[in-house]
Amino acid sequence: MKIALIHDHLNQYGGAERVLLALSEIFPEAPIYTLIYDEEKIGNLFKGKDIRTSFIQRAPFGIGKKLFKFFLPIMQQAVETFDLSEFDIVISSSSAFCKGVITKTNTKHICYCHTPTRYLWDDTHSYVSDLKIPKMFKIFIRSSLSKIREWDYLAAQRVDQFVANSKFVQNRISKFYRRDSEIIYPPVDIYTKEPLKTDELGDYFLIVSRLRPYKKVDLAIQTFNELNKEFGDKYKLKIIGTGEYEYELKKMTMGDNIEFLGFKNDDDRNYFVSKCLAFINPQEEDFGITPVEAMMTGRPVIAFKKGGAIETVIENETGIFFEKQTINDLKNAILKFDYTKFDSEKIQKHAESFSKEEFKKKILEIVNKKEK
Repeated sequence: MKIALIHDHLNQYGGAERVLLALSEIFPEAPIYTLIYDEEKIGNLFKGKDIRTSFIQRAPFGIGKKLFKFFLPIMQQAVETFDLSEFDIVISSSSAFCKGVITKTNTKHICYCHTPTRYLWDDTHSYVSDLKIPKMFKIFIRSSLSKIREWDYLAAQRVDQFVANSKFVQNRISKFYRRDSEIIYPPVDIYTKEPLKTDELGDYFLIVSRLRPYKKVDLAIQTFNELNKEFGDKYKLKIIGTGEYEYELKKMTMGDNIEFLGFKNDDDRNYFVSKCLAFINPQEEDFGITPVEAMMTGRPVIAFKKGGAIETVIENETGIFFEKQTINDLKNAILKFDYTKFDSEKIQKHAESFSKEEFKKKILEIVNKKEK
């Protein structure tokens, strides 16, 4: 049985790429098809893998990697050029175009859907506004989105079986694609060390995130700016991550209570996560791997009460919620939060239900089903 893996683009590292890594561990001989592959940005994670890219990768002077978003209007054509005729099973890891690959009649296409393409459906207007490109290009991209949206719906009908990464995404697949799906939560590596004792913790709250507008790191910064005005540096925030919004976020910072730590490897990141008072998740995520990773270390989460966090965080047991994405709501949640009232071992035990082993077992069950 020959299997191929398909991923939208390998030019960043996040939850979707961790899913692809887990799939590649299950099927180590499977080639990985992707629109572009930027090893400089992705590191050695896929070193030695058979990675097959589209014609965008081969654009002159490396502009496919440097100006990837400019190729948005032709990404669907690029995906459709992949020749998958030799494979019995195709597994796409998709939040955008790769679910639209063309397969033979007898090939089973399983799509692990991180989310229906947000910039084509829910977030169309904000996506175009946030693009850091000249206005004339924004006009062109906006005019293209309607046609791409039609293609996206039709492409979703080619999939033989959808797998959603959460109930939240399952509902979005049903709404936008009119398709049923099974739920398999994304894989989260078990952090096997015992949780730290209260007196071993640091004195800070933590965010681990790509620094992009929809991640709402700006909300956390504004909130800690307000806390700094009232309480000095009593309430500290550390931020791990990089991204296109980094400069703007740093300019927004008003006090010494907020620290940007940049990119951290897994070991360093786990160190900071395991010592934080609480992990802050200010955004609406389709699933949200980083809050679960925080719980793997025994740390509670302060999360916006929408999206995947509702499925992963148990209120007053593994964390607390705030209802609105406002400075006042997040501030009140932080002020009422008492880390001494949370049992780290219970938090870690809860997080184990999202393990990589569970993910692999359920993926294999779907792959091994006889019916197409």
